[in-house]
Amino acid sequence: MTTQHRNLRTGQPIWLGKAAPSVKFDALMDDITIDIAIVGAGISGALMAESLTEAGYSVAVLDRRKPVMGSTPASTALLQFEIDTPLHHLAKQIGLNDAERAWKRSKLAVDALRERTRDLGIACEMKDRDSLYIAGDLLDEKGLQREFLSRQRAGFETRYLSHDDLQSRFGIDRGAALMSFDNIEANPRKLALGYLNVAINRGARIYAPVEVATVEPRSRDVLATTKEGRKIRCKYFISATGYELPEHVPKKGHEIISTWALTTVPQREKLWPERCLIWEASDPYLYMRTTQDGRIIVGGEDEEFEDEEKRDAKLTSKTNAILKKLKKMFPRITAEADYAWTGSFGSSTTGLPFIGAIPGMDRCYAVLGYGGNGITFSMVASQLVRGLITGTGDPDENIFAFR
Repeated sequence: MTTQHRNLRTGQPIWLGKAAPSVKFDALMDDITIDIAIVGAGISGALMAESLTEAGYSVAVLDRRKPVMGSTPASTALLQFEIDTPLHHLAKQIGLNDAERAWKRSKLAVDALRERTRDLGIACEMKDRDSLYIAGDLLDEKGLQREFLSRQRAGFETRYLSHDDLQSRFGIDRGAALMSFDNIEANPRKLALGYLNVAINRGARIYAPVEVATVEPRSRDVLATTKEGRKIRCKYFISATGYELPEHVPKKGHEIISTWALTTVPQREKLWPERCLIWEASDPYLYMRTTQDGRIIVGGEDEEFEDEEKRDAKLTSKTNAILKKLKKMFPRITAEADYAWTGSFGSSTTGLPFIGAIPGMDRCYAVLGYGGNGITFSMVASQLVRGLITGTGDPDENIFAFR
């Protein structure tokens, strides 16, 4: 089961400019037999490895790169429960009951990520932040009012802010916004490395660089073979390869798109009040957060193409466009980029991920945490796949399953 090869990112994400814990990994020199093989040593693979070692399984994590060197360092790490697709829009796509279940599961995942990270003692610059969802070309003031009512009905604590409320409290000149509570910001690289190290301390092994060439489900196990001919015999096989799609995973309903992001110079005294996470009800949308040292991380300008040369060539122009939008929203801000990067990420027609058993491949699972909630969906995946493997099941399996 080979996966696509992508140049996942270009430029310099801020997280690669900051010190982070090391993680032990080895070359795969011999055949191995293991309970669970996970392909992908990014945030999805890390959360999965921690969860499954905690459940008592022996785990090997394999990656064609060094650990946490794929798309995870390119994440801006606004860890929100709000799904890209507004709740009342999603209800029209998949039905009201399933839409509310998906949003509630996303909220539970954010809470679980916060609680588990704290319980494990992982230092990753994690901090609770409220969120502002600002009127844009997808939802204007009336659209936000409809979304507000939908969230209220589903039981989400949400506040509607009028233009005057938004202007006086946050200094933002927009028609309206929805305010939600207790989301998270974090350093995604430290987060992933922390979870990998917890798994390693329980006996997990990381092998890199290793590329899996074939996967063969058999009656009692799965046989994976690397490009070098090493054999990996496992009871279960999990593909957590992010935006490099495995060949046997259904491709309908999702696509790869390009995005751009930057981090400003430090300017603690110029940051907006309360330092909320901010994103627009637009398509594409601008999104932003702050860092512990007073910088602003801001991204957007997404385009629906995956040509890496074309994507990389636009880094300078897209950086300037994002800085212009930032300056327009907050005129006091020093709109200068210290770090800038571009990358590819997955998008789905519903804004939901695809997680679960790969059709036609017994004992094989895949995680496609697509949309703007990638890390949140990675936590959903670690819970859901664990339930499928342990036999306890998961009440939301059907919402995220491959079709």
